[in-house]
Amino acid sequence: MGQWVRLAAEGEIKSAKAFEIEGKRIAVFRTPEGFRALDDVCSHEYSLLSEGEVWDGQVYCPKHGSAFDLATGAACGLPATDPVKTWNLKIEGGDVWAQLP
Repeated sequence: MGQWVRLAAEGEIKSAKAFEIEGKRIAVFRTPEGFRALDDVCSHEYSLLSEGEVWDGQVYCPKHGSAFDLATGAACGLPATDPVKTWNLKIEGGDVWAQLP
């Protein structure tokens, strides 16, 4: 498995925050179930999911409204049909860490 990279202290992520790790943009979301992370770029057309609205476990792309499941990355609403990659996260010492692929 890949190495772990510290992103931020838990308290620094209020609802959604974007990060860049080794040239990849990821979006981290604070949800009632815990933190979730997806590739930050919509699979339909370039738009940042970290700037989208979050409802009922899904993030909605701010450009065309495509929905993605925060737990699985599955596309749940058109126009997107392809999923986005999810990232493994862990909380350690009050910090949020992401696992490199």
